[in-house]
Amino acid sequence: MNSDRELTELTAVELIEAYSRRVLSPVEVHAAVQRRIDSVESTIGALYAPDPQAAAEAARASEARWRAGEPIGAIDGIPVTVKENIATRGVPLPAGTAASDLVPAEEDGPAAARIREAGGVILGKTTMPDIGMLSSGLSSFHQLTRNPWNPAWNPGGSSAGAAAACAAGYGPLHVGSDIGGSLRLPASWTATVSLKPSFGRVPVDPPYYGRVVGPITRTAADAALFMGILAQPDDRDYMSLPPAAIDWSALDGDVAGLRVALLLDAGCGLPVQEPVRAAVEAAAKEFEQAGAVVEPIGPFFTADQLHDLDLFWRVRGWEWFSQLSHEKQSRVLPYIADWCRSGADTPGVVLMRCVNRMLEIAKCTVQATKDFDLVLSPVAPVVTYPAEWPSPTNDVERALEHIAFTAPYNFSGQPAASVNCGWTADGKPIGLQIAGRRFDDLGVLRATHWYEQVRGPDVSPAWPPAAMRTYAVHGGG
Repeated sequence: MNSDRELTELTAVELIEAYSRRVLSPVEVHAAVQRRIDSVESTIGALYAPDPQAAAEAARASEARWRAGEPIGAIDGIPVTVKENIATRGVPLPAGTAASDLVPAEEDGPAAARIREAGGVILGKTTMPDIGMLSSGLSSFHQLTRNPWNPAWNPGGSSAGAAAACAAGYGPLHVGSDIGGSLRLPASWTATVSLKPSFGRVPVDPPYYGRVVGPITRTAADAALFMGILAQPDDRDYMSLPPAAIDWSALDGDVAGLRVALLLDAGCGLPVQEPVRAAVEAAAKEFEQAGAVVEPIGPFFTADQLHDLDLFWRVRGWEWFSQLSHEKQSRVLPYIADWCRSGADTPGVVLMRCVNRMLEIAKCTVQATKDFDLVLSPVAPVVTYPAEWPSPTNDVERALEHIAFTAPYNFSGQPAASVNCGWTADGKPIGLQIAGRRFDDLGVLRATHWYEQVRGPDVSPAWPPAAMRTYAVHGGG
């Protein structure tokens, strides 16, 4: 009899293999995951609109298909969560804010539709901060989402619940979104794996400049498996890439001969903390010792670019906030309300400058990295911070000074992954960002998978996190 702890830490790849050999069933796995959720969710706070009954029914239907030898997709029977801002039929999308009207979605968004078609068992939605513009688990609508490695720590955001659910063992597959680091930052601070796909690779409804949908998992192999589902076409995304024949399972290979850039100074934002720098340098040495040609590069993102990107988003936030009634405005998280108000009365010529900055960021990023197969850098210059803080600075005037390593790739459209590469002395995870050339999502995942195999046990996360082991989990050790 497998313990709950073992079942909740199995990867999606391992579960599919076990289902195919009939040594595990989706019903058994869902029950174990649900017990894990029941035991820790009151502390972690990762879920929105969980539906255990619907998930149990989906698991039973999957079990019947596996018994008949007729699974309907590559993730049939795998527990999955979906970020709150990705539509699932019948569930409102509050976008993390208490100011929203709770209107049930009429249909699944592209990612949720593909998950259901492939037999994924949707456990529920995951939390996010107000309008997705915080790297935090703090929200005016949801309960505070905490980091499973230590509930006193922040999981990051805006895919806060997705990363927390992944690290806490709420199944192996979680889908989030990213417009400036919202997949990679929480993955970095929870020791999970994420891929910000190439812009347009995964259909999004509605699409927006720089915004992508992608996986948060515990391994690169699971991220690749999930991408095979998420990257299928959907006509609702009028900015999406043409469908591509990508063998997402082709992860084997090494890094010998690759040209790899090492970026340790983003050029703006918060300074890189010494433990973060040391961990990323150690990861780069692994690439170099394996035959990659590693070359340090200087910064290509500027303080002016970061300022104008922040201002563009503040104006966008003000456009939304200004249309709310005074009563609804009072419900918005005060930090976000202040952030939105700072975008008011911005002259049109300044806003146009901000729009042009996004094009400038794309150009500078592509030009600076075009000669390299990969770029290694920190995901964030700093490690995680108090759970109650809305951002690493806890200062609305410096709200986005932690995204200088991540945001450029949103506007260049390049794929970028986060994978754990070390720990601080007090056990806080440190994420390595691996970015690639435009459209080379598979190359980024292949390098991430390779790094997972060569990093030492002192760097590899041990699941479940130590904090989770303090909970009495039925059937666990």
